[in-house]
Order: sequence, then C-alpha cells, then structure tokens
Amino acid sequence: MTADPGLFGPKSVTWQVHDDPMMWVAGIRALYLQALHPRAVRGVMQNSDFRQDAWGRLMRTANFVDTMTYGTAEAAEKAGARVRKIHRMLSANDPETGERYGVDEPELLLWVHCAEIDSYLHVLRRSGYPLTDRTADRYISEQRVSARLAGLDPEAVPADRAELAAYFEKIRPELAAGADAHEVDDFLLRPPTHPLLVPARALLWRRVAHLAYASLPPYAHELYGRRAPKPAVVTRELRATGTLLRCVPARLRWQLPPKHILRAMERLGPQARPAPYKVGR
Repeated sequence: MTADPGLFGPKSVTWQVHDDPMMWVAGIRALYLQALHPRAVRGVMQNSDFRQDAWGRLMRTANFVDTMTYGTAEAAEKAGARVRKIHRMLSANDPETGERYGVDEPELLLWVHCAEIDSYLHVLRRSGYPLTDRTADRYISEQRVSARLAGLDPEAVPADRAELAAYFEKIRPELAAGADAHEVDDFLLRPPTHPLLVPARALLWRRVAHLAYASLPPYAHELYGRRAPKPAVVTRELRATGTLLRCVPARLRWQLPPKHILRAMERLGPQARPAPYKVGR
C-alpha cells in the first residue's frame, strides 16, 4: 500500500518552503498586513481571544499550516473542515452602518489568504531563501489548495505573482489603519506574557516584530504612520536573521511538538525530508 503524501507531497515547493524558520517572521508580517483591512480585522477583534491566549492562537495557526502541508490528505481535509465550520458560526458588526456580516465572506477570506502568501514569499525570498520567479509562481499556484481548505473557490484565487500583484493593486483603496489595526500593532509589539518573561519579550520578540513590520510594503508603513528603516537595511537584517535561524539544525527544530515533519518522514521515508536545495526539482 502506497503511503499518503498529503495534499502537496515532498516534490512540491510548499513542502520545502514551509519548513523554513523564517516562516515565523513572515507569519507576523501577515498579521500586520491583514489588520489593514477594516472588515477583516473587525471580525478578528470581535470574535478572538488573542489578547488572553496569544501564544495558543499562534500555535494553533502554525499547527493548521503544518497539518495542511505535511499531514495526510484526510488530516488536512478534516482540519480545513473544522476551520470552515468555525468561520461559518462567526460574524462581526460594523459600528458605523450596523451591518452584520459573516467572517467567511469570500472577499475577506481572499484578503487573509493573499496577505499570508505574499508575506511568506516576500520574507523568505528577501532573507535569502532560494526561490526563483518560476518556483515562486509554482508556490502561489499550489496555495490555491490551502485557499480551498479555507472555503474559497480556487479559480478565484491568484495563481502567480502577476495575479497576486494585480490583486493588491486593486484592493489598496479599501485598506486603512483604524483603531483595530493599531491595537493589533500594539499587541504584536507587547503581547501579554508572564512577568518573568518580560525581559525576553523585550530582547527577542520585539526585535522579530520590528523586523516583520519593517518588511511590509511602503504603503503599509504610511497607513500605520510608523516609519521603517531604509529597504537596504531591512534586507540586511532579514538576511542576517535568516542565516542565523537556518544554522539551527533541522532535526532539532523538528523535535518541537507536534512533530509534523518527523511523522511525515516516518510515513513516506527519509527521502521526504524538506530542504531548500530541493526547490525547483
């Protein structure tokens, strides 16, 4: 019986890319970007307990991405079904118009998806991960699978860099940094933590959050009203951070729960090991 490679498989760009430690910086950048859509961030603020369960929320998101990437097809489909079910139950209220709307509206799901994919690609490529234009297009196309799991029609989702850029150009007039976005900004800079961990938050987390913010596009900095270092400086910091994090042995990183990659390698064999040099093969 052939082992289940999941929805992407070891030959996909997604399989290699999602193992990179810079995905954590990219994930924070995605949160900054997503908060600039007033209707989308309102849905989060009115339905989320992220202020009290910051780390739990981040870990659940990472677990979903890893299950979708490295889990069996059945596990990925079940994870997607759970997410869609939760989203169907949630709604938000527009305080200005009184409108009640579902957080699973296609345009909101599309914004969240595109902000994530753009952030993953931008941070990884700028930090030195070996993604060519062709493999970046492959990754964007592959991620229409994750869009489907979230509840989107894959045919309505950007399939390459040109379509993704056109989407951002089209949606930019709808973006704004209101009170909700600034609350997200404040939260990302100072997430709640145990008093004994405050020094570590100041030393490590704030540096990561500042780097994620600095990697945003210029229009996002303008909307937030907070300047970022010069692009060349940000690129050097991203490359330095990427080099440092990639020095941590992969086997050590993979020991962290829930060990999706180790389980995938047990299922498929050692040849399933994700690695940057396999991108584009």
